[in-house]
Amino acid sequence: MYDKIISTLTDAQRIVVLQAENPDGDSLGSALALEAILSDLGKEVVLYCAIDMPKYLHYINGWDRVVSDWPSKSDAAIIVDTSSKLLMVKALTTPGVQSFLESHPVVVLDHHQHEGGDLPFDTIELNIPTAVATAEIIYNIATEAGWTIAPDTAEQLFISIQSDSLGLTTQNTTAASYQVAASLVGLGAVPATIESRRREYMKKPADILEYKGKLIDRIEYYLDGTLAVVHIPWADIEAYSDRYNPSVLVLDEMRLVDTVQVAVAIKTYPDGKVTGKIRTNSPVAHHVAGYFGGGGHEYAAGFKLHESYDTVLAELVTATQKALESHVSTAL
Repeated sequence: MYDKIISTLTDAQRIVVLQAENPDGDSLGSALALEAILSDLGKEVVLYCAIDMPKYLHYINGWDRVVSDWPSKSDAAIIVDTSSKLLMVKALTTPGVQSFLESHPVVVLDHHQHEGGDLPFDTIELNIPTAVATAEIIYNIATEAGWTIAPDTAEQLFISIQSDSLGLTTQNTTAASYQVAASLVGLGAVPATIESRRREYMKKPADILEYKGKLIDRIEYYLDGTLAVVHIPWADIEAYSDRYNPSVLVLDEMRLVDTVQVAVAIKTYPDGKVTGKIRTNSPVAHHVAGYFGGGGHEYAAGFKLHESYDTVLAELVTATQKALESHVSTAL
């Protein structure tokens, strides 16, 4: 399963690791772990993302090594935690990026459910939806290849798994996830130290807590309360997201409402871009996101497109209704 990826990375000397334009704990931790593993093999590694790392990820040591300037000289690329061109629009329109990816080996490591990646160039793709995080895949590749996982690398991989599984509690967490996490602790990851650092960065100023209350007041319910939606306009993004992601403030609260099966935070931008972050209590998040060309997991997914908010909201109601009805009929 891993042979072609191992041989491709073994042959390359200079490697660029790309994250999507919605970086999270898994994508960043996976990128940093690959940097460490491949550097120990004598490779030159550059970490690239077309956007800046959000501040809530700054508890992850090494976040500041991710650059937004495309490296001019590389032999191969690794794309982590996505197979979707919609999540790499800015990168693919940056001069030199797509032409490089079309003419060099590109490894894709992902664990999101999809019907086949739509990246506009050839890839060597390994997508394992049963993995709780991309980091789980990287751990298995490194183990198969006999590559060293140093204590700092173990920490990055552990953070990735913890982040994407909400502390090994999500529905797609498996026995294998726990086994990998335990192995990483044995290799030097210290969960208590990681959590202490994360909590320090999660602290909120009083005005953020006040803003959370305003967001809760804005939540709207559809489909007899099974769909909860909150709109986050550009003014809010501009005012608050540099310090705290508005979506993260309320999505879990929305999902805890007793009638809600699907919770969605929709952000709107001045250029007409609309993004949706989806969290669900039924295994339909990837189907709802797929309606808009997005993707993700059964219980956590997202989408990005250019459309009016009213149009997206109307289509979201339709997509959610279809997804829930299909889930119910399949379960019967």
